[in-house]
Amino acid sequence: MRVKDDIKQDALFESTVKLVNEIGFAASSVSKIAKDAGVSPATLYVYHENKEALLVATYVRIKQLMGTAVSRNFDDSRPIRDTLKQVWLNIFDFVKENPAYFQYMEQFSNSPFCELVNKAEVEAYFLPVIRVITRGIEQKIIKDVDLDTIGAFLFFPVVALASPRHSKDFEMTRKNIDTAFSLAWDAIRR
Repeated sequence: MRVKDDIKQDALFESTVKLVNEIGFAASSVSKIAKDAGVSPATLYVYHENKEALLVATYVRIKQLMGTAVSRNFDDSRPIRDTLKQVWLNIFDFVKENPAYFQYMEQFSNSPFCELVNKAEVEAYFLPVIRVITRGIEQKIIKDVDLDTIGAFLFFPVVALASPRHSKDFEMTRKNIDTAFSLAWDAIRR
């Protein structure tokens, strides 16, 4: 059995993001991804069972990186609104610093591959945020609705505003982000 190499694995990750963003899921073949990463197609199979597993693993890794970014300056002892606002700011920073990852994530989320993701695994990267929202519901600060609905009103605006396709004229200034957060917060607060 061959030993896994982090450098090769990182190269496969970056090449998958790059090629999917450039030519799409269907045209991003194992051989093209491997070639771009500078490895043989056989090496790709050391890390991933097949192309679908590679695409899913790439998405999950981006979510993991985003979860780490979201946790920056995270302090759940602060008021719930302030904590969630910091999460928003961190998401915008992540998108600004990683536009290729965001583009991949957006495409993946709207593809059939999304059904292959272990939702619990991805949610684990965001447990601190989920706990704060749950606490907000318990304390009657946030409306008592399911987490998917809260997420739609609280975090989907970030996706829409951060996407150049959806919001061509939105400038990611602190003032605009603060205004957008206030609107999202008003949608979920009691």
